[in-house]
Amino acid sequence: MLSGIQHFAFCRRQWAIIHIEQQWAENYRTTAGELMHKKAHDEGSFEKRGNLLIVRGLRIASRELGLSGQCDVVEFHQSCQGIHLAKYEGKWHPVPVEYKHGKPGENHADELQLCAQAICLEEMFQTSIPDGFLYYGENRRRSHVELSVSLRDETKKACAEMHAFFQRGYTPRVKPSGRCKSCSLENLCLPELQKKMNVRDYIEQSLNAADP
Repeated sequence: MLSGIQHFAFCRRQWAIIHIEQQWAENYRTTAGELMHKKAHDEGSFEKRGNLLIVRGLRIASRELGLSGQCDVVEFHQSCQGIHLAKYEGKWHPVPVEYKHGKPGENHADELQLCAQAICLEEMFQTSIPDGFLYYGENRRRSHVELSVSLRDETKKACAEMHAFFQRGYTPRVKPSGRCKSCSLENLCLPELQKKMNVRDYIEQSLNAADP
């Protein structure tokens, strides 16, 4: 799932619990985010405002990335540099807009998800998309994202790692941090147990302590 790249960038163990182990749990953050996406995801909705065509819930996929999913919103701006769309005259340039409930994060998780959407759109429409937007509900503002070469490389690398973990069926160990408290999967992940010593180390330490 394309949405998994955001989970993967936030926490690889979180991604594996959701996408490999097929476990999920809600909290107020995930519920609020789901409500926002339902408003944006009026699937198949088309709205035309002059030189702007707004499409919601557009299904997308990429063979290169091995991902599929949906865009919250894709804006098609009328442009001579754009592409042809059935039933609409002229040419149109696609711009993905991803909706997020909270505020900009410290990592690139949201940017990676947006970049993956752009790569899917580029592959589907055989065009080039240099930028996109992230809309954050907390401040009700758009954040412009340049889809640079480095961001694209980071996105492709994350996708390759996701596929490798998925094929192995591997759930990584957690690296406990302050983010664990905000994760809805904390009670499934049990990050505090990851700090415990494994049985082999415990036995070796006990034997070494018993030596004179």
